[in-house]
Amino acid sequence: MPERNVPLPTRRATTRLAHEVSQWLKPGHLVLLCGELGAGKTFFVRALLRALGLTGERVQSPTFGLVHEYAFSGLRVMHADLYRLREGTPEAQAAAVRSLGLADAAREGAVLLVEWGEGLEAALGQADLCVHFTRDMHAPRSAQLRGALVDE
Repeated sequence: MPERNVPLPTRRATTRLAHEVSQWLKPGHLVLLCGELGAGKTFFVRALLRALGLTGERVQSPTFGLVHEYAFSGLRVMHADLYRLREGTPEAQAAAVRSLGLADAAREGAVLLVEWGEGLEAALGQADLCVHFTRDMHAPRSAQLRGALVDE
């Protein structure tokens, strides 16, 4: 599977990466966003939604509501944060994810942007792109991109 590492020393670099990724996305694509708390997942989603054409709406992490949906410019985007579903057995986690209807939404053409979705692909579907954000006190942030969309 194609991979690429991208240094993200500034917020502007993250915004540029989001713009690049926005050019790759098509209806039905699943993007998994991984990394520790505070690594930049939600900032990236905000920049990506802006690059896709969202204006006038505030973009926040759906930590408590689990899923936020955006419809604009003929595009439907579902932004999920599955952090709170990471407890319990793998079967219980998968059932909770399935109950959100994300895989169905993707089959209907929604773009899925899923934070904390690693390990839940059986319930979500095969990811088209995984973006793993890292932050280190001694090095700039970075993102490792992996998936079918990387070489597009």
